[in-house]
Order: sequence, then C-alpha cells, then structure tokens
Amino acid sequence: MSSSVLHSPPRPSPPPRPELTRVRECLISGTAAGLARHLGVRAWLVRAMFIALTMLGGAGVLLYVWCWVFTPWEQGESAPSRRAPVSWVLLAVGGLLELIVLPQLNTGYILSLPLSDMYAIGDGPVIYDLGMLLIAVALLVGAALWADLIDRSDPARGPRHAAVVRGIAVALILVLVVVMLMRSVNPVLLLAPFAGLLAMFASSLIHRWRELSGERIRRIREEQRSEMAAHLHDSVLQTLALIQNRAGASSEAARLARAQERELRAWLYDGDAPADSDLATDLRDYAGALELDYPVRIDVVSAGLSTERASGELAAAAREAMLNAARHAGGEISVYIEGSVTGVDVFIRDRGSGFALDDVPADRLGVRQSIIGRMRRVGGSARVRSDEGGTEVHLQIVGTHARATEDA
Repeated sequence: MSSSVLHSPPRPSPPPRPELTRVRECLISGTAAGLARHLGVRAWLVRAMFIALTMLGGAGVLLYVWCWVFTPWEQGESAPSRRAPVSWVLLAVGGLLELIVLPQLNTGYILSLPLSDMYAIGDGPVIYDLGMLLIAVALLVGAALWADLIDRSDPARGPRHAAVVRGIAVALILVLVVVMLMRSVNPVLLLAPFAGLLAMFASSLIHRWRELSGERIRRIREEQRSEMAAHLHDSVLQTLALIQNRAGASSEAARLARAQERELRAWLYDGDAPADSDLATDLRDYAGALELDYPVRIDVVSAGLSTERASGELAAAAREAMLNAARHAGGEISVYIEGSVTGVDVFIRDRGSGFALDDVPADRLGVRQSIIGRMRRVGGSARVRSDEGGTEVHLQIVGTHARATEDA
C-alpha cells in the first residue's frame, strides 16, 4: 500500500447547516424562505412543494401551518416586515365574493344558474347561499384579524393601516347584513355576518387587554423600582457617599465609589428610557469617564432650559476644557450650565495653580483652537481667566447661533 494512500488528507467537513428559523424580511410569514435556507435550496422550490402537497387533500396547508407555528423567528431586534399585502388581498377577494352573492340572495339563482339544477334537495338555495356567505365573511374577518394582529406591528404598515382595513371589513359586513334583512333571507344566514363582527371586535378587545396588561406590568415594575431605590438610598448610596468623604476627592477609592454611585443612581432613577442626548447629560457622562482616568471629582450642575445638543460645538469645547482641567489641575472641578431663551453659558472651574495663556507654546492648540477657535467659528465666545487660585473657562453662545449649530 502506497504512502499516498496511508497519508491521504482528511476530507473537509461540510459547513454547518443554518438553523431552522423564519426570515424577518419575508413575503408572508418567512416560513418557506427559512426552510429553504435551512435545506440549502431556493425558496421557490419550497413554495412549489407546499402547493403540490396542497393538491393531495390539503396536506400542504397543514404542513405550512405546522411549520409556521413551531418555527421561531431568526435572531434580531427589528419587527418582522412582510412584502405581500395579505390583508388587502383577503379584503378584495371577500368583497368581490360579496358582490357576486348579494344580487342573487334568496332568488334561487347564482351567477344566472338555477340552483334547482345544481342541488336535488329542497333547501338547495339556502345551503348554497350559506356556503358562499361563510366564505365571504371568513375572508373579510381574516383580513381584519390579519391587519389587527399582524400588520399593526409591521414597520411598513402600522396601526393606521390596521384601522383602515378593519373599518372597510366592518362596513362590508354591515352592508351584507342590511341587504339580507331587506330581502328577508333565512334567519340562519344572519348568523355568519354576526359571528364575523363578534370575532372582529373580540380581536380589538384582546389588543386593548394586552395594552392594559402591559401598562399594569410597567406600573408594578416602577413600584418595585421605587421600593428598591428607597432601600438602596438608605444603605448602599449612603455608604458610597461616606467612602468618598473619608477617602478624599482625588483618591482611587473615592473615584471608584463616585463612579459606582453615578451608575447606580442612573439605573434607579432613569428607568428603562434612554437619556436624552442633551448638553447636560453628555457632560455628566463625560465627567464620569474622566473621574475613572484622572484623580478628579467633577460636579456638573444645570440650570434653566437649553436646546443645545450633545453633538454641537459648544459641547465639544466644554469637553476639551474639562479634559484640560482634569489633566493639568486635578482635584475638584465644577461645571455649571445655564440655559435661557437668549443662549447657553457653560462655566468650567478648577482649583489648580493656574497658567498664563500667552506662555502656552504655539504648538499646544488645545485651548487656542479646540476651545477659543471652535467657539469663535460658530459665532460664540470663549474667555479664559486663570490665576493662582485656579482657572475658569466661560463658554457662551447666543440663541440664534445655538439653533444654527443644532440644525447643522
């Protein structure tokens, strides 16, 4: 036996088969596309298989529904989006069938064909009318339920689309009821439209019940969060504050305690909603990051109303001034934000040894360009006052320029 046979390279293992999940960007339910991806074939082959099995006593429909129910969605945060207007198709077919049935109700004819030739039993017209009405009502009810339960959460459609479809379906069924009453049809036939209306309003009540249940759950969570906040405020937060006072503002223990206190307060009092990306929130977050990197304690206080966003030039200049204070002065730093209808003022003060702006080398562009030059380019101003008692940077931007930088 040759050595080539003994030392033949191992065969590469086939790639792992994708998980069986439904595709979120789908035609109707994502079942066929997900099954095709799992099997490694094209989606139209799977759809053709379902159609072919449907011809064999409806097995394709049962298999499709079974896969639909038991196959989960693929991983992702976005809501499923469907390309096919299922609710409108059901609504159109149901409305067309209603237009065919209504003119012939209780006449013994359907599509100009005498029902006596089609049925050999005495109640042939009633049985045929009932079957056609059941199909029409089922399609209209299906359109309303699909819109209310599925299209409502679809990003491409939404609640307004669901309300329009449900309104048209209810109107068509009410027209059917009025025509049936005017023609004095068999009372048995009236059960179909009334059952359809009941199903539509039941789905709406289910949706409202889900909203009320969600609101109740959120209220319970808020109560639990308030109780936890009260307990932690009396124990953990006071302990962290005591550590900061005993350890000193610039010590490592005080900095870590202050960072943990800020994170705990944000978790307790901010709730699940993300903080607004405004100037005060951004500078508080930036202060927390600086306290972890430098031996400083930064207090950010905001007063008045400000529309300045965190993406503006004022925020960038304030961050640069805070960084310089933490890097060169250390200790305690105070940031005061004052907003009004005329503009926004930001004061950054430290208790360092101070410096002379003229003595700063020309190649050090932090204060000249990142603070003073940046504010001048957006129509604002920056003044630096420094002496032996510390340094104060005053950033100011008037209302018209503040709105211009925010829009930019």
